Amino acid sequence: MTKYISLITDAKTMEASIGIMAYNEEENIGNLLRKLLNQKLSLIKEIIVVNDGSGDRTAEEVKPFLKTKKVKLVSLKKRGGKVRAINQFLKKAKSEVVVLESADTMPKEGAIQALINEFQDSEIGIASSRIMPLNRKEGFANFFGLFIYQLHHEVSLKNPKFGEMIAFRNVIKKLPMTAVDEEYIAMLIKERGYRLKYCPEAIVYNKQPTSIKELIIQRRRIHAGHIDLNRKGYAPATYKLKNVITALIKNFEFNKAHLILGAILLESYARWLGFYDAHLKKDNHYVWKTAESTKKLTD
Repeated sequence: MTKYISLITDAKTMEASIGIMAYNEEENIGNLLRKLLNQKLSLIKEIIVVNDGSGDRTAEEVKPFLKTKKVKLVSLKKRGGKVRAINQFLKKAKSEVVVLESADTMPKEGAIQALINEFQDSEIGIASSRIMPLNRKEGFANFFGLFIYQLHHEVSLKNPKFGEMIAFRNVIKKLPMTAVDEEYIAMLIKERGYRLKYCPEAIVYNKQPTSIKELIIQRRRIHAGHIDLNRKGYAPATYKLKNVITALIKNFEFNKAHLILGAILLESYARWLGFYDAHLKKDNHYVWKTAESTKKLTD
């Protein structure tokens, strides 16, 4: 395999291009940009927002930040899906390290620097963040979102999983169509001979769906995407049931057994639907329906 050798050796001199893919994100995009601009600015060369044909005020919310010169806006007239937006970002990103962050998330202070610091090691090609949902503890859907990402954290400590906010060396010029872009990038980076790394100190907050219907739609899409990657010879960490079961046993609580059983049943049903989509329906989920309950991080 080809090994790309980066010239970057000192995290203090690193710069990153941050890409935010946005579709109807008027609720959070302003808060996200303010949070990013409060990170260590010397590390951020540019923040590129790709507005993927939004029908709301996403572009208007971004425009006041353009005067900072760090923030740039690329507006696409028609929605083409997240991968098309990512490819627009990759065309314009100028740094040797690029960061992708979902528009409906919020990084913890210091999270960007923690990710970039990983690239002091020339063998590291991609680093993933720790996702922590801001959902309330009440209700089954909220429990599912909190529990699933605790399992993802446990899995990632040994086998990195990628989502929401990732940083990687700028060696990929174009991403093929996929429903699981972060994991596809991890596969491409691994093919280039780099190591994958989980950075639990780089915390990013999101909001998980608060309805069972939206949870099923989301988990179904993700599993269909994972099946597609597995066909290509790359299995995401949570695609392997052994990893999930090991984390499940470690985090099992008898006083929450009924909720955990419900989570297992829901995830199993969503995985079956994802299997149906990938093998029978041939639904690629490249442009997916957004979960409205995830768009506002605070109630």
